[in-house]
Amino acid sequence: MNEVTIKVEGMSCGGCVKNVTGVLKALPGVTDAQVSLADASATVRYDPATVSVEALREAVENAGFDSPA
Repeated sequence: MNEVTIKVEGMSCGGCVKNVTGVLKALPGVTDAQVSLADASATVRYDPATVSVEALREAVENAGFDSPA
């Protein structure tokens, strides 16, 4: 398992955190996702053989938030 912290911009409330957490945890290969509103970030434990960091960012963006590299 690998761990990465990605930026998540555009979150403004606990509902946003719950939404981002849900979309990340729903991805195959993701074992855990801790999303921080204060830090505007998500720390994700994932299997790099199953999911890429780019796919994590894409999922965040598809949920309506920005995830700059």
